[in-house]
Amino acid sequence: MYEHTISPVALSLGPIHIRWYGIIFVTGIILSYHFVKYLARKRNIDYGKDWLSNVLFVVVLGSVVGARLGSVISDAGYYAANPLQIIAVWQGGLAFHGGVIGAVVAGLWYARKKKIDFLRVADLVAIPVALALGLGRVANFINGEFYGVPTDLPWGVIFPVDELARHPVQLYEALYHFVMFGVLWKLKDFKLAKGSLLWSFFVMYGLFRFFFEFLKDPASVSFPAYGFGLSWGQFWSIPLVIVGAYMLYRGRKSKDL
Repeated sequence: MYEHTISPVALSLGPIHIRWYGIIFVTGIILSYHFVKYLARKRNIDYGKDWLSNVLFVVVLGSVVGARLGSVISDAGYYAANPLQIIAVWQGGLAFHGGVIGAVVAGLWYARKKKIDFLRVADLVAIPVALALGLGRVANFINGEFYGVPTDLPWGVIFPVDELARHPVQLYEALYHFVMFGVLWKLKDFKLAKGSLLWSFFVMYGLFRFFFEFLKDPASVSFPAYGFGLSWGQFWSIPLVIVGAYMLYRGRKSKDL
């Protein structure tokens, strides 16, 4: 059994604390930029000077705002008592499903404004996002948050919350995000309808998240439970799978191949 003793702070400069979460978050953005830049060049996608950096800025901003709003709304009592924590995104507390909504809304708005083909670009962005989310789950592990239920398995981790060995669900989720990245990376070489990579991302994420959520300790998350005994993550993963699967089905008949 491994005992979790990792400090979430990577470097302290007097009163300034640089956290691993923030470092990994920025690393994910940088990697995403370079991956999309490479893929756009391979597919001859170009909307003028600085188009990619502008798109990623808008999408990242929209996703962070949406993810934070989702987290704040789901745990309104805590944030009402600690309003300064609302802006402390470097400490974690980002709801993925809120982030998806924020990113899509921001992306659609910017694409319409600048006459950019949203689905064509979204297909490229979906690939490195899977990788960045995997890195984010590693950051969650470092923070010791979103841990799993107790286990007797030899790779169980003892988190500071108690003396029980628990499933390192954060690392499981990191692994399935890396698997998603690998699948999407391979799919990019096939002739598929526009949006296919984005919709595949939705389906894979929704399915993985739904099933691995059963291993997550409810006490480690602040989000409320929903009907039928489902967690927040499970409840909102269902529409992701439905929408993704439906759009993939529609794409089979698309002439845009």
